[in-house]
Amino acid sequence: MNSKTTPNTNLDFAITGMTCASCVRRVEKAIHKVASVKDATVNLTTEQARVTLQAGQNQQTAITEIEAIVHKAGYEAQFLDPSKKSPSKTENQDHKEQFHLIMAALLSAPLLLSMIAGMIHHSWMLPGWVQFLLATPVQFWLGKNFYVAGYRALISGSGNMDLLVALGSTAAWGLSTCLLIGEFIGKYQGETTLYYEGSSLIITFILFGHWLEKRARHKAASSIHALHSLRPDIAHRLINGETETLPLEQIQIGNELVIFPGERIPCDGFVIDGESAVDESMLTGESIPVEKKKDDPVTGGSLNENGRLVIRATKIGNETRLAAIVRLVESAQASKAPIQKLVDKISAVFVPIVILCAIITFICWWANNTSLTIALLNAASVLVIACPCALGLATPTALATGCGAAARAGILIRDAEALENATHIQRVAFDKTGTLTEGHLSVATLTANNNYTEQDLLSLAASLSLSSEHPIAKALVKRAKQDNIPLTNPENFRVVKENGRGISGNIKGDFYLFGNHILMNHLGINTHEINADLQEMTFSWLVQQKENTFHLVGGIAFSDTIRKGAKEAVQRLQQQHMDVILLTGDNQKVAQSIGKQLDIHDIRAELSPEDKHHLIVELGSKGKEGKAIAMVGDGINDAPAMASADLAIAVGEGTDAAAEVAGVVLMRAHPGLVVDTFDIARKTRKRIQEGLFWAFIYNIIGIPLAALGYLSPAIAGGAMALSSVCVVTNALRLLNWKPKTQF
Repeated sequence: MNSKTTPNTNLDFAITGMTCASCVRRVEKAIHKVASVKDATVNLTTEQARVTLQAGQNQQTAITEIEAIVHKAGYEAQFLDPSKKSPSKTENQDHKEQFHLIMAALLSAPLLLSMIAGMIHHSWMLPGWVQFLLATPVQFWLGKNFYVAGYRALISGSGNMDLLVALGSTAAWGLSTCLLIGEFIGKYQGETTLYYEGSSLIITFILFGHWLEKRARHKAASSIHALHSLRPDIAHRLINGETETLPLEQIQIGNELVIFPGERIPCDGFVIDGESAVDESMLTGESIPVEKKKDDPVTGGSLNENGRLVIRATKIGNETRLAAIVRLVESAQASKAPIQKLVDKISAVFVPIVILCAIITFICWWANNTSLTIALLNAASVLVIACPCALGLATPTALATGCGAAARAGILIRDAEALENATHIQRVAFDKTGTLTEGHLSVATLTANNNYTEQDLLSLAASLSLSSEHPIAKALVKRAKQDNIPLTNPENFRVVKENGRGISGNIKGDFYLFGNHILMNHLGINTHEINADLQEMTFSWLVQQKENTFHLVGGIAFSDTIRKGAKEAVQRLQQQHMDVILLTGDNQKVAQSIGKQLDIHDIRAELSPEDKHHLIVELGSKGKEGKAIAMVGDGINDAPAMASADLAIAVGEGTDAAAEVAGVVLMRAHPGLVVDTFDIARKTRKRIQEGLFWAFIYNIIGIPLAALGYLSPAIAGGAMALSSVCVVTNALRLLNWKPKTQF
């Protein structure tokens, strides 16, 4: 366990014992009492808590304090070590829950049959003492957890579902026992009506509901377990031509690893020997295997299909792409949607209000000259029907399922707020290069000026570009290597941002500038005769400075290719009445050409990163028109604009800087996934709203019916369990969601 001091550390805990929204509220309240805790979010669906520590706090101390205070609150917390796979329920726990459910059903079945038989003829009912023997183990053995959790909630000054169940079932059991004793001592003449089937069926129905809920919740969180399972436990390290098999934890950066056909790649790296097809579908959503050869990158968790590969490890453990994906999905499923804050406030006062309603019900029936028996039964029905399980499950279950479905399609949603924001987007701004276009520029033409040759132009421009990561620079270096042109590392290299965009440096003692037409205009360079026939291409110029005078060396035109599916994605967005905007630092004519091919009419060209940032602020929800805007980008230059957008969507093939500020990360650079992001966000919100509707409607209808005497405790217990099952089942419909994008 790591005990080092780190700023604003996030810790994850597995929480056991929670059953409803009130439990979530109580655990959060307990964790917030720890002095070192800055924030805490508890999720009922994933049964986990994410805790953010104050800057500079000791992890070891905080973990101990959090586990202790959660235990004191009546639950159990177990720290989840991020270096290990997430723990799953043990078989013993599964068997114990199933055994308790089966025993409750077996003991309650005779009571239910006896009640049905008694409706036909009273003499067909089981004797009272037999009913007592069947109901008591269900009440105090199989229902023990309700008493324990309810008691702990009560002494801590709060309430939860367990308290309502314990009170309601005990009222039915206690009343029946009092009547049975009265009959035994001769206080009542003849046989009396007992309600043991009510107390037993309450416990049985709720145990059954819990069992269904947990199965559904685990299914909703299956995307996390599926991602964890992609990481193999062992790896084959190659040393001096010999292969040794080691636990994955012993692999280090720089190790050479052998991946045999049918094995999963254990870490990120690149191929140094061999060729094979690699299945990356769980990471990218792409079902077609990708051919890998020497120098190609590989991602941990992907499946090597048909060839032997030798790779060199570059990222291991928590630094791999797979680990980053898991953290994103976990973060999304552990976060809370804004609507959940309202639910939390409601659940905090819900249980006390229900208990008050039950007391009022009892008083009203008793005061109306009704028997104590009927008054108690109706009050018990109110307690049981109002259990807030469904209320607590509606939002997190839909959120976990929706984020999981999106992840399987290659859409990683960072948190619930990003998902909520995605449902309000009215405008989508795309960066051009690398987003709507392939971003892999190639040299189209070389036009040298005066005494320079095309080889001179390419050699100087490519040499100056050796220190740059820009797509244009990469295209130049690639072309120079293809033509076997020798290059020289530049001195005093600098990126030019003011008065245009470009780069500068010294090559063999001479100073050169290479950049766009804005930079050329600032320098007073006439470029018209060079680019007259290439107005719709990306164009850059190279100039040499001699004695404070700039001389044009030549111009280079670059071509790019529109991404597959880009036009269809734009059309789908426009069909949904969204404004589509093209942003680029390229010249206006290149941008107009791309926009024309994609049928985009709002085009903003020749923008610096700062210009993009200001434009997004102006066009977004805080601008004059008040329309929420999403920014889709992939580069460092897009990061400021993405950070200021209402929703930032980063293309997974882009830079880490863009992904860091993004609320959504697309694992494949396919524009169609942007539209699918909005689709799954809207469907998830719809499921949340439907779940909350079902949760509230059951209580709105059920509580008055119970108070008016139309529901027995047993029927109330069944209805309560059914409400939770309806909410969870409705959320699980999201598992069937598929992206419309065809790769």
